[in-house]
Amino acid sequence: MNPQAKLIFALSLTLGTTLTISSNHWIMAWTGLEIHTLAILPLISKSHHPRAIEAATKYFLVQAAASTLVLFSSMTNAWHTGQWDITQLSHPTSCLILTVALAMKLGLVPFHFWFPEVLQGSSLIVGLLLSTLMKFPPITLLYLTSPSLKPSVLMTMAILSTALGGWMGLNQTQTRKILAFSSISHLGWMAIIIAYSPKLALLNFYLYTLMTAAVFLSLNSIKALKLSTLMTTWTKAPSLNAILLLTLLSLAGLPPLTGFLPKWLIIQELTKQEVALAATIIALLSLLGLFFYLRLAYCATITLPPHTTNHMKQWYNNKPTNTMVAVLTTMSLMLLPISPIILAVV
Repeated sequence: MNPQAKLIFALSLTLGTTLTISSNHWIMAWTGLEIHTLAILPLISKSHHPRAIEAATKYFLVQAAASTLVLFSSMTNAWHTGQWDITQLSHPTSCLILTVALAMKLGLVPFHFWFPEVLQGSSLIVGLLLSTLMKFPPITLLYLTSPSLKPSVLMTMAILSTALGGWMGLNQTQTRKILAFSSISHLGWMAIIIAYSPKLALLNFYLYTLMTAAVFLSLNSIKALKLSTLMTTWTKAPSLNAILLLTLLSLAGLPPLTGFLPKWLIIQELTKQEVALAATIIALLSLLGLFFYLRLAYCATITLPPHTTNHMKQWYNNKPTNTMVAVLTTMSLMLLPISPIILAVV
């Protein structure tokens, strides 16, 4: 792709995100979401492969429908209350429509079907953008409107997302689809807490972005799109594979790694709010996610020859690891001891 075109799309993505997260008026937020969606479409379809075109089409249709619902929800609220302010969403029908619209934008169950397919049709770098940056504006809108939304609806969606995200990721062989279901599962954790402690949901999103970026960039540097390819990459970059094992375990939420921090805080907050049953269910459902992270980790590092893959061994790669990967993996593993500072800042 032409560097000037890439620059324009990157600037449009930044503009769309900034416009949505900094606006008080629904129309400005909606405009930001539209710019955001239109900027990512050429990046998804740039390979001109039929699957990439299909992914871009699916993404456009779902996001256009969700944006329409956001606009409809805000207009209904303005009709009944005379308010266009994002934080003044008070009409019950508007709140319900907005919950559905943002669930579609994010890929929460039962509006998750598009997300694994779109991620599978994209490259790993575009997949990283779809899993992190593209979810930032909808999460911000959820954060701003969280006092008006129904906790029961969000909790139902959250538990279903964690269950289906874990369940459907179990038998996948494509790394992008596994990471898509991982994203759906993590969104469940954010959705369950956003009505009770919105700041905690944002903290969860930031740490999830950090860990997912580390995994996507690691997979991109060893060019692993399938589990069978991942089995032979230990010859190419042994040290990166060893660190990938720990990053995946951090994404699963095992102590003493960074990923344990949001899960621990969310379970603590849910218990304080007297919804210990939901906390127990979501904690148990996260074990499904742990299984497929362990499967990925096993394929990346523990599978030693001779094994049953028909792939050729790859040449040892003597290039130094990308600095961004090094920084992100370090942060994905070592932020738990400084959690009091993180909480003080948040």
